[in-house]
Amino acid sequence: MASIDPTKIKTIKEISRKEIPFALARQPESSRLFIGGSDFKLLEIDPLAEKPEPQEIGGHESYVTGVGLAGGYVISGGYDGRLMWWNAQTREHVRTVEAHAKWIRSVRASADGTLIASVADDMVARLWDAQTGEKIHELRGHAEQTPHHYPSMLYACAFSPDSRQLATADRTGRVVVWDAESGKELTAVEAPEMYTWDPKQRRHSIGGPRSLAFSPDGKLLAVGGMGQVGNIDHLGGQARLEVFDWQSGERTHEFAVGSFKGLVERLAFHPGGDWLLGAGGDNGGFLIFFDLDKKKILHETKAPMHVHDFALSESCDTLFAVGHNRIVVWEMKE
Repeated sequence: MASIDPTKIKTIKEISRKEIPFALARQPESSRLFIGGSDFKLLEIDPLAEKPEPQEIGGHESYVTGVGLAGGYVISGGYDGRLMWWNAQTREHVRTVEAHAKWIRSVRASADGTLIASVADDMVARLWDAQTGEKIHELRGHAEQTPHHYPSMLYACAFSPDSRQLATADRTGRVVVWDAESGKELTAVEAPEMYTWDPKQRRHSIGGPRSLAFSPDGKLLAVGGMGQVGNIDHLGGQARLEVFDWQSGERTHEFAVGSFKGLVERLAFHPGGDWLLGAGGDNGGFLIFFDLDKKKILHETKAPMHVHDFALSESCDTLFAVGHNRIVVWEMKE
């Protein structure tokens, strides 16, 4: 794979939206996107078309906060606790599964296209057969309450590149790695700096890891969130990245990103391991490229919105992102 220079990134398309797009999935080898958002809808759009026109596929009864693409199906998850399967070509509704008792926070598809993972505020991660919608495993390894006796939340999940492991992360910074085949817990690592508790003013907490990504060889697990916050009414903590050798439990990298504040909402490795990209925001947004070999930031830039989700093209020269009232496409050159 040709080396892509993140310092040469530039915006090539920006589309305004009335709703807040929260999640996306990209059709392989194309610019065709499936997007879920605050309007309760699942949409299809090609932002690189001459005249991009979103097409409504269907909807939930609340925010659509997770979208996965596997085996010819688009699977959407929402705050209504439902997972819905749609035919990616015909857009027909295939099935609805009452998946969780509380808000679904994330939906991810395994790289081999056989599994769907969902996590929600009921503190349960579930694995589903991508073709049939059958529940395969129910994964319980996160406490239902924070150490201060308030409800916790299960924010993020990610599959390893070989689809053999699943990682899940909760509000307090606990990250569990599971064996996807057996459903057994393999290990857990902790990122407590991403959790802030205010014992005086609000008696409330904020933070928690919002993004996870395994390295291309599956040995490292990146965890993205936000550092300690002074005023928990705002996303005022520094954007934060921690990386673990998850098998040994060793923390190998730690970045408190002073240039940007807010949550790291999404992480993805370059397939060749050249860099790790994190994106997110507070009132504004950011893109940050990390060089893990040199333990430094390669490049960072503002985004025109708080980024909630993104997808890289196969060659990593095109970045598709969704966030507060926008769909944005960036291009990177060699």
